[in-house]
Amino acid sequence: MTSTNDQPQNGTKTLEAMKSFSETYAKRTDTYFCVDPSVTAVVIEGLARHKDELGSPLCPCRHYEDKEAEVKAAYWNCPCVPMRERKECHCMLFITPDNDFAGDQQDITMDELIKARESLS
Repeated sequence: MTSTNDQPQNGTKTLEAMKSFSETYAKRTDTYFCVDPSVTAVVIEGLARHKDELGSPLCPCRHYEDKEAEVKAAYWNCPCVPMRERKECHCMLFITPDNDFAGDQQDITMDELIKARESLS
């Protein structure tokens, strides 16, 4: 990450946008965040980084030979096709209530997200 003055602000703005998207989507689809909030925080951070770097929230939990090509194909852009069609979230961001890893939260604090960001730096 560069140390320009506006990158942290832009990164935080994107992180806030991905937080809002994730919370809204979880509520709309009756899914929940992982019982371990650090999992949720790391995934949302990954989505924000991909949004900043690639222009789209590409699933951060998969390996891609060519991320730009994957963004254009849109299959793994969050919410990915498996999530939209079958409520299958490889990242464990959106978990159905019957899953053992589902917590009871559909919200996450910015503090938890910032802590995850700092742990990845």
